[in-house]
Amino acid sequence: MIRLVFIIGMGSFLGGVSRFLISRYVQNTFIAAFPFGTFFINILGCFLIGLFFGLSERGSLSNVEWRLFLTVGFCGGFTTFSTFSFENMALLRDGSFFYFTLYSGLSVFLGLAATFGGNALIKIL
Repeated sequence: MIRLVFIIGMGSFLGGVSRFLISRYVQNTFIAAFPFGTFFINILGCFLIGLFFGLSERGSLSNVEWRLFLTVGFCGGFTTFSTFSFENMALLRDGSFFYFTLYSGLSVFLGLAATFGGNALIKIL
């Protein structure tokens, strides 16, 4: 059990650091009120978890430790619902109702589509 906790923790650490670096780069590239950094990270994370679950279903990722490292650890640390919620609250507080609606709606829709797409990609490969 301790080994699995360590494996998940390492994945989470790497996911969190990756999230910070990629999100910062994306947000600095697209200077705007819209939170492009977190949006990009969450959609990419949904796609990755779709890929990982697709690999798992196909049997290519049958090792439980790798599956937990990649899904619970890395993707859990990489994506961020708390930042998503905070940024939505900030948009509402600032009266940016259009961006709030766009960010929330696209995040949910594209997140589900990316998860489905990642899973479907593995199935056709």
